[in-house]
Amino acid sequence: MAHPLDNPVWHALTGPHAEFAQGAGAARHYPRDMAPFSAIETAAPEAYADLARDLPAGLEARLFRPAEEAPPPGWAVISARSIRQMVAETKGLAAPHPQEAALRPLGPGDAADMLALAEVAKPGPFGLRTPHLGRYLGLRGPDGRLLAMAGERFRLPGHVELSAICVHPAARGRGLGAALTLRLAREALARGELPFLHVFSDNPAAELYARLGFRDRATLWVPWHRPAA
Repeated sequence: MAHPLDNPVWHALTGPHAEFAQGAGAARHYPRDMAPFSAIETAAPEAYADLARDLPAGLEARLFRPAEEAPPPGWAVISARSIRQMVAETKGLAAPHPQEAALRPLGPGDAADMLALAEVAKPGPFGLRTPHLGRYLGLRGPDGRLLAMAGERFRLPGHVELSAICVHPAARGRGLGAALTLRLAREALARGELPFLHVFSDNPAAELYARLGFRDRATLWVPWHRPAA
C-alpha cells in the first residue's frame, strides 16, 4: 500500500482536516485563504473530473503527487517541480536551541502581524486563515514587531507538516528558524505525530533542516494543472 505521505493533501483533507475540505468524489480542495492546494486520490480521468467540478473558476489546481504525471486531455500544465519531503524522528533530532525559551504561541490577535511578516520573509503560500490549520509559534522584538514564526499546515493521521518557517531579514543569523523548527518538531513527536516538511532543493533552508536532524523521505512533485478553457 502507498504511504499516506505520498499523497499528503488527500490524506489531510479526507482525515483530520476534513472539516475544511471542499469538493467530493476523488478530489478535495483547501479554501484558498487557508492553503492554495488541492488533491486527487489517483491520477485517473475520473478524479480530474471531480477536481474540475469544484475548482474555483480561472484558477489552477496545485497538487502534491508521488511522481511526475501528465494530466488527462483537457488540462494544461502550468508548472511542475520536484520537491523534497523530509521527516524527523526523536533519534537524530538536534538538541534544543537556546532561543526556544523565547518563543510564544501566536493566535487570532496576531493575524495581521503574521501576514505582514509573511509578505516580507516570503516563506511560501500564507493566507488570512492559514493559522487555523494548526499551532503557531513566534518571537517578537523589543519594539513588539513579530520577527519570526513557524507553524503547522497539513495534518494527517500520525503526521503533521511544519510550514511557514520564516524570519524577518533584520533578525536573521540568530538561529530563530532553527529554534522554531526544533520546538515544533519536538512537540509533535511528544504527541505521537511524525513531523515532516517540504522544501525545494534550491532553497538553502534544506541544508539547515538536514543539520537539525530531518532526513529525506521521498521526492514528490508539485504540478499546477488548469482545465482548458
